[in-house]
Amino acid sequence: MKKATKKEIAEIHKRFVERYSDAVTELEYKNAYELVIAVALSAQCTDKRVNLITPALFEKYPAPKELAAANIEDVKALINTCSFFNNKAKNIIEMAKRVVEVYDGEIPMNEKELQTLAGVGQKTANVVMIEYTGANLMAVDTHVFRVSHRLGLSDDKTPIATEATLVKKFKNDLHALHQGMVLFGRYICRAKNPKCEECFLTEFCKTKETFKV
Repeated sequence: MKKATKKEIAEIHKRFVERYSDAVTELEYKNAYELVIAVALSAQCTDKRVNLITPALFEKYPAPKELAAANIEDVKALINTCSFFNNKAKNIIEMAKRVVEVYDGEIPMNEKELQTLAGVGQKTANVVMIEYTGANLMAVDTHVFRVSHRLGLSDDKTPIATEATLVKKFKNDLHALHQGMVLFGRYICRAKNPKCEECFLTEFCKTKETFKV
């Protein structure tokens, strides 16, 4: 696969920021607690599905204190249409317990501290920081991974390696680039049947037919 040149990278950066500078997550939340849970639930599950699940969950457990004391079977029943709901139910309860015990009921707004919470890995922590604080961080989900490869920005084999490459190549406006690449991958540069006629980066595409992830 051909790699994007420095000139191409600069133009890709410019176009993404111009188009998606105000983009935000499609997950619905009211505060940092709800955002952490929504992002954690969205792993290998669509944002649309998560948005159907969370209203009842947040109504029953409006803060970490209530969720920390929850019966796991009750939580499972509320999120059982979400992928891997058994493990996710366990994790969000453990997350809430740590937030109550260690952080006095407040979600820590630091990517390293966020990763000490159950079910919160590097990608989830970075997504929360990007969305809630506009942090200059990159997070790589399936969409960002696919778009990065199709545009010749990365040939890395893992999301974590891809993240490091994108940070090195783009350097700034990472929050807008992340949000933009997610939406671009979700609605235009799709895995199957990409909408090339709607694409604003056609001349930079290296491999739309051979990279389907």
